[in-house]
Amino acid sequence: MIPRFHCPPSHCALAPGAQIDLPEQAAHHALKVLRLKAGDTVILFDGRGGEWRAEIVGAGKMARAVLREFNDRESESPLDITLVQGLPSGDKMDWVVEKCVELGVTAIQPIAAKRSVIRLSAERMERRVAHWNAIAAAACEQCGRNRVPVVTPILDLPRYLAQTREQNTLRLLLAPGSGSTLAALPKPSAPLVVMIGPEGGWEEGEMLAAQAAGAAPIRLGPRILRTETAGAAVLAAMQAIWGDF
Repeated sequence: MIPRFHCPPSHCALAPGAQIDLPEQAAHHALKVLRLKAGDTVILFDGRGGEWRAEIVGAGKMARAVLREFNDRESESPLDITLVQGLPSGDKMDWVVEKCVELGVTAIQPIAAKRSVIRLSAERMERRVAHWNAIAAAACEQCGRNRVPVVTPILDLPRYLAQTREQNTLRLLLAPGSGSTLAALPKPSAPLVVMIGPEGGWEEGEMLAAQAAGAAPIRLGPRILRTETAGAAVLAAMQAIWGDF
């Protein structure tokens, strides 16, 4: 498989014939891990759609590539799904972001829920969100997506629920033991929002507030999934029932 590298618009402008230096982390992976050399072919994408076939023309301290041909290929799901994820403990959010991007999520909104164990300062929140966005880009490199989902800044649940949402958005709240199953719902014709609680789930007040804001409870069978499993499981189910699996 041809190696793929994300080159964000803030780093460079992708245009026919342009010669660009790969971003530092991508260059390190290309030269030190993959051992690419001059003449090797790579795929570059900026996250906004489509991809470029390029050729490595310099492999010194930095990896330089010349853009050869644009391909408007897309591999996006027909479903527009935002995952609202209650912050889990440790580095579990890294796994959530990686796997949900592979499964076709459109955006991820981290939530500092009442039962979230992790507590971050404003500075650490910014660093953590930047880290998750880097994981999302790397997941796109691996899985073949050319549009990078955005991991938005961390909010608490009241602030998230107070945001204006698009009309006709279907908001679903994972609530073990209550609500409908996905298979019982009609195929959505509008964007989807799936809300997953942290370890221990949403508190009752949070559940009531989410439902008052229009979230419909759903369940995933008789088993209770860990928070880091639930998002990937519900995305895979949605892709199988309504999407492109």
